[in-house]
Amino acid sequence: MSTKLGYVIKFVADMDRAINFYRDVLGLPLKFQSPGWSEFATGETTLALHPASDKNPAGAVELGFNVPDVHDFYNQKSANGVSFSMPPQKQDYGGMLAQFVDSEGGHCRVGEQQNHVTEGNPSEQCTASGSTDQVF
Repeated sequence: MSTKLGYVIKFVADMDRAINFYRDVLGLPLKFQSPGWSEFATGETTLALHPASDKNPAGAVELGFNVPDVHDFYNQKSANGVSFSMPPQKQDYGGMLAQFVDSEGGHCRVGEQQNHVTEGNPSEQCTASGSTDQVF
């Protein structure tokens, strides 16, 4: 089973300021922007910006993983002793996500690879800060 890092999500206090920095200062190509979710093309892994919250303060970063089949990933990794805080569940945007706890206590999300991303589709996240909220 191929597990790939699909997203790095940066939580920001000011979406416009963050977009200007990553696009105009660093020169990253902007895929699209919205008040709640913006993305930059950075190769195989997408840099996504999302508004900060109490559970995900400005500057926090999350990792998102893609797999071909979330249910298979869930079954295999559960059998290997991985603790899941959320079994595979269908999300409002139509994708399937599961959440597990990594070796450092971070809550990691994993979802199925998709051909395109729409606003509100966070793909999967690994919360370095240990947040357990349903981000997005």
